[in-house]
Amino acid sequence: MSGESVLVTGGAGYIGSHTVRLLCEEGYHVIVLDNLVYGHVGAIVDDSAELVVGDVGDRELLTRLFTEHNFTGVIHFAAYAYVGESVTNPLKYYRNNTAEPLTLLEVMSDFGCKSFVFSSTCATYGEPEKLPLTEDHSQKPVSPYGKSKLMVEWILDDCDVAWDLKSVALRYFNASGCSTDGLIGEDHSPETHLIPLVLQAVKGEIPEITVFGTDYPTDDGTCIRDYIHVEDLATAHLAALRHLAGGGDSLRCNLGTGVGISVKQIIDIAEEVTGQKVPVKYGDRRPGDPGHLVADPGNAKKLLDWEASRKDPRSMIETAWKWMSQPHGGHFPG
Repeated sequence: MSGESVLVTGGAGYIGSHTVRLLCEEGYHVIVLDNLVYGHVGAIVDDSAELVVGDVGDRELLTRLFTEHNFTGVIHFAAYAYVGESVTNPLKYYRNNTAEPLTLLEVMSDFGCKSFVFSSTCATYGEPEKLPLTEDHSQKPVSPYGKSKLMVEWILDDCDVAWDLKSVALRYFNASGCSTDGLIGEDHSPETHLIPLVLQAVKGEIPEITVFGTDYPTDDGTCIRDYIHVEDLATAHLAALRHLAGGGDSLRCNLGTGVGISVKQIIDIAEEVTGQKVPVKYGDRRPGDPGHLVADPGNAKKLLDWEASRKDPRSMIETAWKWMSQPHGGHFPG
């Protein structure tokens, strides 16, 4: 609602920055808290948003922010999200993704702020036992990254019981694309997402894209995933915030399109969009990579009145290519 103050942690990151822009457009007073380890100052494109550089575990800073602003809600994006790194350095992930937010929740409790939108992940499910994935699927994450996110979901459940904190945990599938106008986009270092890697290969920034596995039980032998446009993710966070502001109960929702697209299909579409050949190398399967991961997003539609507006991956690749074709080459300055 117009004029309400919202704290967005990790708001200078990929999904966070798109959400911050939307919130500003909708009239919210947005305070972004980001340590800029992976975020970018240039991703905050709306002058009405205030960027505070700091950590979600800094109690003194949080207390000052909550004292200065009457926050009606918090959207929590701040997290490390490299699955492979989480396996080799699990304590980094448990400290940052699970332990640090405890301070944020304690300060929220101190100030009576009881609305929390949480950036969760489909990695909390682990190996799929049935498809499409619904929210009642067992949660058996196989990586410390997925476990660190699931632990926060458990903590939020307990806080609901203890002090009536209401939360919406949004379990993303494959975030993709960039802003339609090309103003903000995806700039990770290192980059691990398929679409930008494919486009980097087209541009010659990397020698080739490696396709891990061509013998999966899918039509073309490559992995199938559910790709969701980042601007659709932003509208879902807005819907979740409004749900809680209206007195809604705690929810757990998948965010996806319900449409499965293979790695080879992504490469084919990228070649059509760019008019260039994608250099490809084929490799073995990566351990733990399921062949097929697709969301059932029905819960979000029923409970948040939200549905992905772009289910064709072409729009995701087109907006990503537009971002990467800017003079800055798809990278924020600095």
